Amino acid sequence: MINIISLSIGLSAAFVIGMMVYYDFTFDEFHKDGDRIYRIVTDVETAEGLEKYDGVTTPLRLEVKENMTGIEQSAFFNIWWVNQSKTAISDQIYRDPEHIIFTNQDYFDMFSYQWLAGSNHDILNKPNEVILTEDRAKTYFPSLSPAAIVGKQIIYNETITAVVKGVVANLKGRTDLVFQEFVSLETAKQTEDGEQIFTESWGNTNSASQLFVKITDKTALTSINRQLKKLAVLHTDEYRIKFGQTRDFVLQPLSELHLNTDYGIYGYEEDQASKDILIGLALVGLFLLLLGSINFINLNTAQATQRAKEIGVRKTLGGSRRQLITQFLTETFVITGIAAIVSVVLSIWMLSVFDEFVPSGLTASMILQPQIIGLIVTIFIAVALLSGIYPSLVLSSFKPAKVLKGDQTISNKSSGMRKVLTVFQFSIAQIFIIATLLVGKQIYFLMHKDLGFKTDAIAYIETPWSDISADSRILLKTGIQGISKIGKVSLGGMPPASQNMATRRVVYNTDKTEIVKNVQVLNGDTNYLDIYNIPLLAGRTILNDTIDEYVINQASLSAFRFKSPEDAVDQYLQINGKEKLIVGVMADFNQRSLKTEIVPLMFTGDRGRSRRTNFRYAHILLAGSTANWKETLSDVEQEFKKVYPQNDFKVTFIDETIANFYTQEQRISTLLNWATGLSVLISCLGLLGLVIHTTERRTKEIGIRKVLGASLAELNVLLCKEFLVLVGLSFIIAVPLSYWGLRNWLQDFAYKTEMSWWVFILSGISMVFISLIIMSIRTMSTAMKNPVKSLKTE
Repeated sequence: MINIISLSIGLSAAFVIGMMVYYDFTFDEFHKDGDRIYRIVTDVETAEGLEKYDGVTTPLRLEVKENMTGIEQSAFFNIWWVNQSKTAISDQIYRDPEHIIFTNQDYFDMFSYQWLAGSNHDILNKPNEVILTEDRAKTYFPSLSPAAIVGKQIIYNETITAVVKGVVANLKGRTDLVFQEFVSLETAKQTEDGEQIFTESWGNTNSASQLFVKITDKTALTSINRQLKKLAVLHTDEYRIKFGQTRDFVLQPLSELHLNTDYGIYGYEEDQASKDILIGLALVGLFLLLLGSINFINLNTAQATQRAKEIGVRKTLGGSRRQLITQFLTETFVITGIAAIVSVVLSIWMLSVFDEFVPSGLTASMILQPQIIGLIVTIFIAVALLSGIYPSLVLSSFKPAKVLKGDQTISNKSSGMRKVLTVFQFSIAQIFIIATLLVGKQIYFLMHKDLGFKTDAIAYIETPWSDISADSRILLKTGIQGISKIGKVSLGGMPPASQNMATRRVVYNTDKTEIVKNVQVLNGDTNYLDIYNIPLLAGRTILNDTIDEYVINQASLSAFRFKSPEDAVDQYLQINGKEKLIVGVMADFNQRSLKTEIVPLMFTGDRGRSRRTNFRYAHILLAGSTANWKETLSDVEQEFKKVYPQNDFKVTFIDETIANFYTQEQRISTLLNWATGLSVLISCLGLLGLVIHTTERRTKEIGIRKVLGASLAELNVLLCKEFLVLVGLSFIIAVPLSYWGLRNWLQDFAYKTEMSWWVFILSGISMVFISLIIMSIRTMSTAMKNPVKSLKTE
């Protein structure tokens, strides 16, 4: 039972993790010549460090298509964010539809789509044409067949009409090409994006502009990289030269699109797979599998004395060593087979347990896929051989003459290996315990550290992106302020800590030098700093919502070499060649997760309101007890619906936003909790098996010692001492390994907890305590037996 339980846990972990790794590593494998398809991305080296962009400068598409060698095909597309769309035959409006791109026939020449209506011939080369996927076609025209949809019209943003020229089937394999509507590239000239898409300037880099190429063969990579490097140097503009920037165009294989978080994927609503997390998962699965196999090896070799005479008799009667090895391996395969059947059932359950890690497209039905069945069979055979080969070699090597004479030395032949394997088991369990404690300590630190601004009882509401004026937001603010249980209301950009990446190149001229820095921009009205309780160190906040004044943070003081907050007030910064007045200095606060340091930041109002308002969020401070918040937010929603009746009401609490920064760390913590629990369980099961074997082997010794006056405590110490030494040795091995690994993990955080000594001591004490309980259950029951009976036992 111990063998079956241990192997079942290890196998089920390996099956589930194996499916997850296989799932994420097999995206976009179905495209024809997919191994020759690459995305071109952009790396920019600045004074602040390396910046990575998944987009390119748009003139590169023509250069690649017309002048570069070694490239068989190229496909350019530009992601289009649409405010609304509708069909010409229906009044239903689809707000903020996603996954729409501008492209041309090159896209369908490169990627493998099946056509349900229309054909891949002379398409998307003219203005006002669109191709739909099967899913999007059903959304727009639920009652029409693909053939009947061709020729129908779709209206975008109330002004642009496109005719459906074809319908393609949804991509059948796992893919990051999530696009649903393909609008002809020429149509972009009718939109605000047209100038950016068709510009001849090489200075811009837009993440919406995507470029894929299919190379002639792998030998052309060196030549293509050389040509891209030459183009980057040739088209370096004066701006980059002035500020010492360098730009590189880099080839990213299609197979790495799903796993490389540096450049991102197109399905923004999906969590991108992390190669580091997948490797960590694979290691956890491997260790759990090894722990289960070690139990099998240890328990089978420990039982050698019980099977010694059987082996001696078999050999005396003519049994060969090969026959004995075959017998023991067969027994191993039977036990492993039972464990495998149990583990398949456990795997289905574990898919729900590991729901946070499991991609949405991975379901239990994936077990029936031939590749997964092959993976399961391979793991089964490998584990059976790993678990069975060593015990079978040890057992089959016994000499019949010695074992039939009752030679006890055979019982110690494999004890050295058992001790090594036991130490390995508990070292792994100990590492998991230490990692769980320290990761939990770091997450607690992240969630409770003072970020420099108020985070409790504050929520923010997102307003429609399509509304570019501030009038509706001001009306919304007025309505919310009239609610009795609302403390304060502010209009502004994103919260103080967010994914805001808006920056400006800022110049400060001193008497001796010119200082140039990238400075993050935060927009808000005159209430914004007050509602978030961000203190001013000098000067004042902005006078009104639209005045072109700036409040900088302490990091900006250092960046521009001001001696004190007072020295910065009434100084001027240059942005785009225009002088901007500093009216105040605010205290530093963390703008993003604690993985990053505080960066220079400047706060200003809605200075671009004449073109598009920067006030996209309403920030509200809730008053009263939390019990009344639901009712208060219901009143806020009513005010929102008065202003935006067609839009969804979405409210987010600041502490939720902060927690979302650490989703990956929370997942790691969950993974470690399970890994720790399972590894300790498997190790303790193995320990229990060895203790059972030891106490049975030493039954007469225990009886004699008891007759001679040994107490229960002394007997318990005697029986546990050997195993406690092994547990202690595993702790000595685990501490430096876990310290090294966790120290490296903490390097990802600009702000981190201390690696406290008590974390290591507590883990060691915990492991010793658990081991003592497990051992004492058996040793005490054996020690309490009547010595008369144990001495009569043969």
